[in-house]
Amino acid sequence: MKLVQKVLTVSLVALIGAAVMTTLLSGDKISHSVSHSDSQTNADAKADMRKPLYWVAPMDPNYRRDKPGKSPMGMDLVAVYSDDAQTSDSGVISVSPTLANNLALRTATVTHGVLQSTIRAPGYVQYDEDRMVHIHSRAEGWVETLHARSTGTTIVKGQPLYALYSPQIVNAQEEFLLALRSDNTRLMEASKNRLKVFQLNDKFIQQLSRSREVQQAVTFYAPQSGILHNLDIREGFFIKPETTLMSIAATDEVWVEAQVFERQARQVQVGLPVAITFSVQPGKIWRGVVDYIYPALDEVSHSLRVRIRLADKNAELKPNMFAQVEIESASQTHAILVPTEALIRTGKEDRVVLALGDGRFKSTTVTLGQITDRFAEVLSGLDNGDRVVTSAQFLLDSESNKRAGLRHLSPAIEEPDLATDQHQSVDHSQMTHH
Repeated sequence: MKLVQKVLTVSLVALIGAAVMTTLLSGDKISHSVSHSDSQTNADAKADMRKPLYWVAPMDPNYRRDKPGKSPMGMDLVAVYSDDAQTSDSGVISVSPTLANNLALRTATVTHGVLQSTIRAPGYVQYDEDRMVHIHSRAEGWVETLHARSTGTTIVKGQPLYALYSPQIVNAQEEFLLALRSDNTRLMEASKNRLKVFQLNDKFIQQLSRSREVQQAVTFYAPQSGILHNLDIREGFFIKPETTLMSIAATDEVWVEAQVFERQARQVQVGLPVAITFSVQPGKIWRGVVDYIYPALDEVSHSLRVRIRLADKNAELKPNMFAQVEIESASQTHAILVPTEALIRTGKEDRVVLALGDGRFKSTTVTLGQITDRFAEVLSGLDNGDRVVTSAQFLLDSESNKRAGLRHLSPAIEEPDLATDQHQSVDHSQMTHH
């Protein structure tokens, strides 16, 4: 009987203990649930009170908008709040003095001044077209003799070029001889002028007056000295007045036509000094000025053709020689100038890395104007006195953009769950189990 009572007592104690544990655990879950609900409500209320300052592209902190949308890469813009802007400057990185020394990091100051520029352009030697003579016949006929037989031949003024048989010129000679026999002054003058129309000079007319004999083939002579160019006839050819027989180009003065890049076109002006060098004459510099600027760009290369005249008394320069042209130019206005070596040009935009001081750096976008070998004109993005990185800027730019992108892509820091912390801090060893 005592054994049965003992068993009943133990069972009762076990039931009571289980009931107590169930009650404690239920109360703990309820407390945890209520606490977590209150925390979530507070967090939501706090989030509702935050208003975005602007929206920014995840991968480009310089792309900002005043409303949600898409970035140029097609990604959703990320909202930036006031506490984000105050606690962390987008894209700013810090570099220790030791690392800066290892990277050989150098900086330069943004200045304000006049942009001195030298325009470098390729060029080619051409004949002086203003002094190129094109030979035409005033009468139609057949080429009996061709004295100048090949292009490139050196021609001396007065040298015979070709002999022409023309019925028109033969008839003009006969009319002149008839006028001489008639002793009619007006008729003589009219027939003489007709011979001159066919480019027969006074020497030929005087000889015709003395000999009284008609010449079947008349020889024509070079009007100037130069190089024979574009020879388009041969002996026996039938020619007309509209036929270009040949050309003679003067060689004591030549043109150099330079091809200036389109972006530098507005810097070129007539009268600017020019220095020209040729690879066949190393060390020799030819001086001249811009003589003419062509009104249209080349339809293939989209370059601006610029003409320079050069005196060449010794005929040292040959057509189609390659020339290296340097045109000295100067901007007429003052501008913000940044060293060219500080630029980071991606094709879509231009950037520089700003040195903010105390080892802090940030990549920023700039708008450029004219660019020379040493300096670039800054239209927006920098101020006079700013310092920019001129070496190792590509590494810093990559790190700055990555830092800005990661900051905008990372989730917001959540408030700690106080209920969870409280539940985890309960010391279950203090519980007494019966």
